[in-house]
Amino acid sequence: MPPSREAIVEGLERILGPEHVVTDPCVLAERSIDNFRKLESIFGTYTMPPPAAVAMVGSTEEVAAVLAFAERHGVNVVPRTGGTATEGGLETVVPDSIVVDGSRMDRIIRIDPYDMQATCQCGVPLRVLEERAREHGLTTGHSPQSKPVAHIGGLVATRSIGQFSTLYGGIEEMVVGLEAVFPGGEVTRIKNVPRRAAGPDIRHVVIGSEGALCFITEVTVKLFPYLPENNVFLGWTLPSMKTGLEVLREVMVAGYTPSVARLYDAEDGSLHFSHFAGPDDCVLLFMAEGAAGIARATAEGIDEVVARYPECTPVDARLIETWFDDLTWGPDKIEAENERIRTTRNVNRTTEVSAGWSAIGDIYEAALGRIRAEVPGITLLGGHSSHSYVNGTNMYFNYFYDVACAPEEEVTTYYLPIIAIICEETLRRGGSIVHHHGIGKARARWVREEYGSSFVILERLKQAFDPSGVMNRGTIIP
Repeated sequence: MPPSREAIVEGLERILGPEHVVTDPCVLAERSIDNFRKLESIFGTYTMPPPAAVAMVGSTEEVAAVLAFAERHGVNVVPRTGGTATEGGLETVVPDSIVVDGSRMDRIIRIDPYDMQATCQCGVPLRVLEERAREHGLTTGHSPQSKPVAHIGGLVATRSIGQFSTLYGGIEEMVVGLEAVFPGGEVTRIKNVPRRAAGPDIRHVVIGSEGALCFITEVTVKLFPYLPENNVFLGWTLPSMKTGLEVLREVMVAGYTPSVARLYDAEDGSLHFSHFAGPDDCVLLFMAEGAAGIARATAEGIDEVVARYPECTPVDARLIETWFDDLTWGPDKIEAENERIRTTRNVNRTTEVSAGWSAIGDIYEAALGRIRAEVPGITLLGGHSSHSYVNGTNMYFNYFYDVACAPEEEVTTYYLPIIAIICEETLRRGGSIVHHHGIGKARARWVREEYGSSFVILERLKQAFDPSGVMNRGTIIP
């Protein structure tokens, strides 16, 4: 039988000291959820059981001690750093859980311009690491929309991707090595090498594990030359998503690697491009970067591909550059969005999936059709592709709806039904139900269908590394 809340707090205080164990009821309520239930946060109507405490760990040794305590006493642990998750992965669904917060672990250990890598603790904000890298004329190449507020540990744990992924890849392609703590306090380190063939790539046991297997304490990522003076922006308007997806496919199959390759439908694009695109126009845009010759050749190659589609109309490159400069979301934009929801009760959500080129258009059409027909209160519904590969692309569904129920009922009345439609239509056509936000708890009900016969691998990983089931119950595996 798990210990009482009081006993959990006392145990954590012995390990960390009282000053690093948070029991304030307001903080505990806030730490019981993530952005999956953002209306509960905005209106203060929390429905998840609050954790017993937030353990503000400051070192790998402290993480190990807390995880050993949790396993010994059968207490659920929810790892956390920046708190920007969107799929319920940070929810404390088990009463009297311990939220292990790594935001104190914020040291950049080394910037290595010769081996082109940076090592830092899990609580380093991505923006801080990027600024330090740029002091050396380098970049991480990783720029998710949450860049101003996201932390390295969480980005790795959720298999994050950034806006420049078509060139630099997702976080899984950037991670060189890492350190993590497994249940019971076992510390493991995966060394920093460019590649090895010594069996399976065990980095991927940790990358994307969403706190359901371990706590990531340290990460080493690649660095790249930072050459913004060579950036080339390109944009077109066009009449259909079908044409745009064909262009994206041709660019990728031809071997070009722009850092940005995006296609917006008319409704989603209206949020960004109404000053130059018509109400029925889709918008296709690219950015090429890197060494001057590479950026120039990439842009010229994309121009050649698009020229084969006369229905594409060029857009002034300065308009694309101006739009791109304002993409990331910091605390100011987050608070402005929260205030808009408070006053209008109109909510904006997104859900992203991926599939091969032959299926992604059908997924897009089928999901939009069902959402319009089955979900009440929709005020805007569209989509865009923002991460492409030689064999397929992602689709980011973007939707707004008016909430006509209590804030705590919004998830079950609107958000989950929309997620269900998107997941069902994606699985029906062989795609993946999540491209980069993580499974969390929101999409865990579809994980067996997502994995199919390979689910046994995931299930056995959980059984092997977390036999007591104390790591982030309900995340990834329902």
